[in-house]
Amino acid sequence: MALTLRSSTSFLSHVDSASKLLHKPTDEAAPCCVSVPPAPSRRPRALRAAAAAATAPSPATHRAPAEAAELLHGGGAGQQHGLPRGGVPVIPLPPWVLEEMSSNPNIVYTDRSGRRNPEYISLGCDTLPVLRGRTPIQVYTDYMRSFRQRFRDYLGNVIAEIQVGMGPCGELRYPSYPEANGTWRFPGIGEFQCYDKYMRASLEAAAVASGHEEWGRGGPHDAGEYKQMPDDTGFFRREGTWSTEYGHFFLEWYSGMLLEHGDRVMAAAEAVFGGTGATLSAKVAGIHWHYRTRSHAAELTAGYYNTRGHDGYAPIARMLAKRGAVLNFTCMEMKDEQQPQHASCSPELLVQQVKAATSAAGVQLAGENALERYDDAAFSQVVSTARGAGLAAFTYLRMNKTLFDGDNWGRFVSFVRAMADGGARPALPRCDTGHSDLYVGFVDAAKERKAAEAKGAATTAAL
Repeated sequence: MALTLRSSTSFLSHVDSASKLLHKPTDEAAPCCVSVPPAPSRRPRALRAAAAAATAPSPATHRAPAEAAELLHGGGAGQQHGLPRGGVPVIPLPPWVLEEMSSNPNIVYTDRSGRRNPEYISLGCDTLPVLRGRTPIQVYTDYMRSFRQRFRDYLGNVIAEIQVGMGPCGELRYPSYPEANGTWRFPGIGEFQCYDKYMRASLEAAAVASGHEEWGRGGPHDAGEYKQMPDDTGFFRREGTWSTEYGHFFLEWYSGMLLEHGDRVMAAAEAVFGGTGATLSAKVAGIHWHYRTRSHAAELTAGYYNTRGHDGYAPIARMLAKRGAVLNFTCMEMKDEQQPQHASCSPELLVQQVKAATSAAGVQLAGENALERYDDAAFSQVVSTARGAGLAAFTYLRMNKTLFDGDNWGRFVSFVRAMADGGARPALPRCDTGHSDLYVGFVDAAKERKAAEAKGAATTAAL
C-alpha cells in the first residue's frame, strides 16, 4: 500500500533548470505529493520516514531515490486549478488558451441558459483545430511530451505516477456542479453541459443516425436547474424522462462522448509515457448525492450514466484497463450515516460499486478523501475499504497544519500504521453505528478478563 500525502501548501517547489534540484517551498510553488511505500520488515522506521518526509522543509535529494523513499505523483493538468473562494489560489488555463476562448467562446462547456465554464475545453472539439491550428488533443499531447522531456531523469524512479487530468478538477466528468459564484449548491442535481456548438453538432448527428432527428435540437427541456432536487424535474423524477427511449438515447450519447474523450487523452498519455516506468492514473469523481434514487441525477449530469438499472462505472473501468491505468476514486472516508437524509446519499454503496467495476475489469483502484478529516471514524472507514486488495494506493488530501494540532497527529500515525499493514489491524471506534456504547462494555470486560488470566498464569508459573 502506497500512501500519498497531498498538501494544500507545497512542500516541494519546481525543479531548478540549472541544478535540477528540488528546492524548499515558496509561496508560488505548486502542490505536489510525497509517497511513502511501506517497508514490511521495518515498518516503524518507514513510518518515521513518512512523518519526516511530510514535515521536512525540503527533501533529502542528495540521496538516491530508492534510499530517500520519496516518490512524486505528477498531475498532468489541462484544466483550471482551484476555485475563487476561501482564499484558495486559482491557476487558470494558459493566457493564449484564454485568448482563444475569448475569440471563440464555444470551445468551453456551456449549459442550457448559455452560461460558459472556463475550467476546461469542451470535449466536443477534441479533434478540431480550434487552438491556433491545433486540436486540444494535440495540445495535451505536446504538453505531456514536454513534461516527459523536462523530467526524463525522474520518471519511473522519483516520479512514480502521472495522474492525467481529463476534466474539471482533473476528473473525468463534465463541470455539472460549478461552485463558483454560487451557481450550484449541495445537494443540487446540476445541469447538462452540452450546449456549445460543437456538442450540439455531435448531438444532432447522433439523433439523425438514430432515426429521430427531433432529438438533436438540444438537451432535455425538463432537466431542471443546478440547485433543484430530482423530484422537482420531469426528467429525473422517479419514472421520469430519463427512463424513456429518448432518455436512454441522450444519456448514452452524453456519457459516450465523455468516455471517448477519456480514451483519447489516455491513449495520448500511454503513447508519451509508455516505457518510462511511471504508472498512469485517472481520477473519477465520487458523486454520492442522490445515489439512493432511481435516476442518480447528479451522476447523470456529470456524465456517468449510472442509474438503478445501468452501470455507469464499468465502461470507465474497461477503458482504463485498455490503457493500463489506475482508477483513482474519492470519498473513501465517508459513511452513509454521516450524510443528510434529504440528499439520498450513499458514498459507501458508491465505493462498493466502483470497487466491483474495477475488479471485474482488472484495474487497480486508488482512493482519496473528499473532505478535510482528522477523526478516527474517517480513518477507520478508509482502512476498512483498503483491507485486503481493496486499494492499490491512497492519497490523503488537504493536509495542513491542523493535522499536527492536538491529538490529530497521533490518530494520523495510527492510520498510517494500519494502511502500511494493508488494513489488517484497523482501530475500532468506541461506539457502534448508532453512536451508542452498547458493545464497549463487552470489549473492555473481555480485555480485563484476558489481563487477569494472563496475570494468574504468570503467578502459577512463578510458584
